[in-house]
Amino acid sequence: MLTRRSFTARAALAAGACALAPSASVAAPFASAQGPGVYRFPLGRYQITALYDGTWFLPIDGKFVRNASGRQVNRALAAGFLLDNLKVAGVAPDAIDTILISHFHPDHIDGIKTKDGAKVFPKAEIWVPEPEWRFWMDDGNEAHASGAVLRYFRNARRIFTDIAKDVHRFTPGADVAPGIVSIPAYGHTPGHTAFAIHSEGQSLLVMSDTVRNPYLFARHPDWQPIFDMDGALAVKARRRMLDRAAADRMLVEAYHFPFPACGHMVRTGTGFELVPVMWRPL
Repeated sequence: MLTRRSFTARAALAAGACALAPSASVAAPFASAQGPGVYRFPLGRYQITALYDGTWFLPIDGKFVRNASGRQVNRALAAGFLLDNLKVAGVAPDAIDTILISHFHPDHIDGIKTKDGAKVFPKAEIWVPEPEWRFWMDDGNEAHASGAVLRYFRNARRIFTDIAKDVHRFTPGADVAPGIVSIPAYGHTPGHTAFAIHSEGQSLLVMSDTVRNPYLFARHPDWQPIFDMDGALAVKARRRMLDRAAADRMLVEAYHFPFPACGHMVRTGTGFELVPVMWRPL
């Protein structure tokens, strides 16, 4: 999480996610050490913390482990990464007071609830992009969905229906916190959103899932993977963001990049290349 001497945390819940957090309500000192699954680096007056949340390659059902239920396996996975690494970072779940959601794919929203439906971060305000909410919570859109997309609709309802009155919506392009502006990056999903963080002349571009795998879609930004719902629109967003990151020499972060998921983008003859940050002590 981005931290000041006192801070509120903004958690991006995904593999390799950087949690974001300016403002002032929960006292917490700057950390003074790195840890397994935790990487910190300064950005102006902030301290960024990248948390590793594991890798999930296969759907987990009742057949995945012969002598344990799918529910038991999912619970073990949920307990093994995000909350453990948050503990290593020295932050309690009830110290997280704001969560910014980039889009509604399961790996970006399931972390806000346990498998039993309880809130993982009980004191957190949840902010979502308005066009993302409008698409996934629309009954007519769900009626025309099938396959994985239909499962995503049902999962979004499972996560948000009973807390809908407490979910805040923002228009992509608007400031969402002091020093944090949201950036429309549509295509991966209808309301997919990235974020830029600015502090004391330094900037971090949180690309969300605009690029996903840097060794494929930064090097080949015009490729259209099947998980982008509107491939052509996603290409426009990807090129626009990579151009900005390279031209402005911005530090970038993306949820599915190799941990700690931070670095810089440089232009090549055919695309872009990720130059990862060097691991360093605090």
